[in-house]
Amino acid sequence: MLIIDGPTVHRLYPMDDAVKRMREAFAALGGEQVQQPLRKVLGMPAGQAFAVMPAQVSNPAATATTAFGVKTITVTPQNPDRGLPVHNGLVLVFDPETGVPGAAVEAGSVTAIRTAAASAVATDLLALPEAGTVAVLGTGVQACAHIEAMAVVRPVREVRIWGRSPDRAKTLADWAAGRLGVTASAHERTEDATLGAEIICTTTAATEPVLFADAVSPGTHVNAVGASFPHARELDDTLVENASVFTDRRESALNESGDLLAPMRAARFGEEHIRAEIGELLVGARTGRTGSDEITLFESLGLAVQDVVSAMHIWERAASEGAGVAVSLAPAEQ
Repeated sequence: MLIIDGPTVHRLYPMDDAVKRMREAFAALGGEQVQQPLRKVLGMPAGQAFAVMPAQVSNPAATATTAFGVKTITVTPQNPDRGLPVHNGLVLVFDPETGVPGAAVEAGSVTAIRTAAASAVATDLLALPEAGTVAVLGTGVQACAHIEAMAVVRPVREVRIWGRSPDRAKTLADWAAGRLGVTASAHERTEDATLGAEIICTTTAATEPVLFADAVSPGTHVNAVGASFPHARELDDTLVENASVFTDRRESALNESGDLLAPMRAARFGEEHIRAEIGELLVGARTGRTGSDEITLFESLGLAVQDVVSAMHIWERAASEGAGVAVSLAPAEQ
């Protein structure tokens, strides 16, 4: 079995490659080629969470005839203050023929890359074709990854950053300017960053709304990424009600998305407000944006199939390049 660490994941899984793999994962889901139970999340002390996410996918384009595996990951909101990542864990994938564990891949890096790549797929399907002004709320790992991912699918010309820490927002803006060679700025008010932006990515750890309807211009596409638990929210009720809502998976959204569950509890709309899953758009089963003034919203919860397809691809590349650390799982002799 190969042990593949975070730096190796980033080297073997560049963002443009990840966007292709996430397109394949969504298409497999839309084509009903995926078995995937709702993730199991155990609440832990001090707001920590431990999640288990298994999946099996048939005929993934970038892997073997079938692929299966599981992600186990912890979410610890206090970790940045300790100099540690919020997400820590492993994606374990298996040899499709023998069932032998093939690779254990550092899950935080996989999560960062595949989450942003999934938003890029949604953006490519839903944002206006020439959208080039990107606002990012948040200053962490996902903020960085989303800036990079948006540039894969759209001609990014300007990046605007808002974060609770002005210093971190300025640092991220400077990074974005250097990374993409574009105009980038930090803002103290969310509306200064978001009004007039054509793409907005919310990547915060907020539990109460940070983006409101009056701060979103007509025609904007929103990727809502940070709130992936029922108690957490990034968007206010009116914004979600006014938007055309798309998600990675209905079952996940209706069980895990505080952005949707809160206005549903307030009777603002019902389950039918979710227009489509991204996979349904890719296989032609549903339609996406219908007008230039329409606000589209991708509510991202994160799926095990994204992790498994990513880890299988990383494993294949690592094996072909001699990367990772090989360990033996042979049973002890009797």
